[in-house]
Amino acid sequence: MKKYILMIAACMMMTSCLDTIILPDDKTVDEDFWQTKEDVSSMVNAAYSAMTTEDVITRIIIWGDYRSDELVRSNAFTGAEPDALDEVKAVSMQTTNRYATWAGFYTVINRCNMVLDRAAEVVEKDPNYTQSDYMADRSQMLALRSLCYFYLVRAFRDVPYITESYMTSSQNRNISQSAPSVVLEGCIKDLKEAVGTALSSRSYGVSEWRRVGWFTADGIRTLLADVYLWRASVTHNTADYQACADLCSQVIASKRSQHVRGRNEVVEKEFPLANADRAYYELFVEQNAEESIFELQSTNNVGLCRYYFKGKDNNSTSGLLKASSIFSSAANTVTSVSDNQVYFNGDLRHYAACYHSSKNTSEENFSIRKMIGMSSVNDKTTEDPSSGIGRTFANYDQNFNIYRLSDAMLMRAEALIELADPSTVEDPSMREAFHLIQMVNAYNLYQITDSMKWNTFKTGGKSGMEKLLLQERLREFCFEGKRWFDLLRYNYRHVEGVDYNRILADQVGDNGYSGVKNYSEMLKLMTRGSGSEAEGIKAKMVSEAYLYMPIPNSDINVCPLLKQNPVYSNNSKYSKNY
Repeated sequence: MKKYILMIAACMMMTSCLDTIILPDDKTVDEDFWQTKEDVSSMVNAAYSAMTTEDVITRIIIWGDYRSDELVRSNAFTGAEPDALDEVKAVSMQTTNRYATWAGFYTVINRCNMVLDRAAEVVEKDPNYTQSDYMADRSQMLALRSLCYFYLVRAFRDVPYITESYMTSSQNRNISQSAPSVVLEGCIKDLKEAVGTALSSRSYGVSEWRRVGWFTADGIRTLLADVYLWRASVTHNTADYQACADLCSQVIASKRSQHVRGRNEVVEKEFPLANADRAYYELFVEQNAEESIFELQSTNNVGLCRYYFKGKDNNSTSGLLKASSIFSSAANTVTSVSDNQVYFNGDLRHYAACYHSSKNTSEENFSIRKMIGMSSVNDKTTEDPSSGIGRTFANYDQNFNIYRLSDAMLMRAEALIELADPSTVEDPSMREAFHLIQMVNAYNLYQITDSMKWNTFKTGGKSGMEKLLLQERLREFCFEGKRWFDLLRYNYRHVEGVDYNRILADQVGDNGYSGVKNYSEMLKLMTRGSGSEAEGIKAKMVSEAYLYMPIPNSDINVCPLLKQNPVYSNNSKYSKNY
């Protein structure tokens, strides 16, 4: 009942694909369309629906998590798809690699552009579609389009920036890439406009899915904070860090004001996060939790199912991916920050993230539980992946969480760390950053005495606090499509000379492309789950361009203005080093 939006959108699917732009079907360009409020609503719903397709969810997982230290490929599968995954992990991608495609995101962008181009005229045609309705729809489409471009910039860096809709095949679609600074500035401009007319989460009850299934003011502010944090990490701009921190503060305050005190909540929480014994169930079983900010509503999340649960069909015993060995132990306490393992310090998220099987098979020991298991995690437990999941491949009813309150808390913490005076141990910004990290951690402990202590970490200074933040984000958001982008921000903060005003292809000189060298500490973290292949991967990923996917070869063939990432430009095929 919570997801009528997807049933409405099912009839609006666009199927005609030309170049990088997915064109609408005849119905949406017919003269009888764009006449009523229902026509606009169906297109808004179709844009949201397109974000839940297998194509999009798969790439969020591969671009955002698989490239990092969190995931490795399951040994249960062979063939073309595992080969493509191996190419990605080994940084030996061909320009025809199936994961180096962006069409799914441009499908969403085109649907957003259609609403932005055509919805205003419906105000004049249908008295039931008011100016406030239009502004609310416009706000959502600006935000959803910005989210797509934010993923594309972080995955490809240099992408075409398209703000007009494509309705017919006769329109010119041969468009060049824009520098990432241009795309991000466009997103910031749109998000600033969107938040001014945004829907309020308070318009809906706590149990109403639209509260978090649509881009409301809280979601738009969180996305805008994320964009500022990314840009600040690249450019080292303190004003962007401050903007991120301020926006996150507004979101935190908003979530506090919406909090409904629980029956056993004697003292109101400083942060309305679920306690450890309820968090997994509320976030990933019931879904649309109180602390959620924006999550993609899905009645059949095929992408997530295939990669984390059942790779091919209901007869498959595992997904295409599994957790890496860094999730192997929960025995350590957070008294230091290691480059080799994730410390879970009496933390129920360890058992929520992965199945820790009583069977002696490494494949099962690292099967992913998050967004797969359907029971609560309220104690230390050993659980087999085959134990009572009660799910099948078909109709895999699982949302995908994009933002929640802990995102806002940890983004603010990250910005405050960068704003703090590194020469002063007791800097107030650093102290607040630690408190935010500590609170996210504390809500997930089954033994509160295990909580991290300020006196333990303050001596590590800014460098130590950065690593602690990265660890906490990994504990909180593992397998949710965030880790690779976290590592990229960490990398950019420690390098100089990045030119975000030019695409990579235009940075090739007489001696070829050399590029900004990547941060060695980031490379160590990125490859620590890759076993014996780690050193080869680090040696290959020497410069900035290797952080990004190749531009889809099929699109370059039909769009001459597109330029290939220079580390892939000499040949469409590479010798494999795995």
